[in-house]
Amino acid sequence: MRAKTVILGVTGSIAACKAVDLASTLVKAGCAVHVVMTADALRFVTALPFKTLSRHPVVTDLYDEEEGWKPSHIQLADQADLLLIAPATANTLAKLAGGLADDALSCIALALNTDAKLLIAPAMNGKMWLHPATQANVATLKRRGAHFIGPEKGLLSCGYEGIGRLWPVEDIAKKAAALLR
Repeated sequence: MRAKTVILGVTGSIAACKAVDLASTLVKAGCAVHVVMTADALRFVTALPFKTLSRHPVVTDLYDEEEGWKPSHIQLADQADLLLIAPATANTLAKLAGGLADDALSCIALALNTDAKLLIAPAMNGKMWLHPATQANVATLKRRGAHFIGPEKGLLSCGYEGIGRLWPVEDIAKKAAALLR
């Protein structure tokens, strides 16, 4: 039986550093993990730990092409059993809800094969999470079949206390495993 393919989308949040542990946890669980990072994610963490832990090239640009003729974002969208976006920013949620495709991650989401699941783990300032626009985007994505985990309450990197923290890595991995069964 082949390993389940998880595309781990990492976006520009301070919680991007936790995505390194998430990638490691998913690999240890037997998943084939392919990491796609937005330009903003690269401002928080480099691609190197993801490449080392996943043992696969990391896609950081829409025009990254490792080999062959097929665009990497289409190839990954075709291979995916699960697209897991953790952390997911308000900007990413808006892109996904609006069907925008201006980077590798949003293109993969738009081209995702119909058998694949989408799991989103938001992380952002509480005011941003609770904003009506963000909540409308979440509702739109849920109507389309997206699964969400989090965010949780706690101390936020901006100094506020409230909702917006990335859900614990172990619990995100458990939810991903449940969706892959």
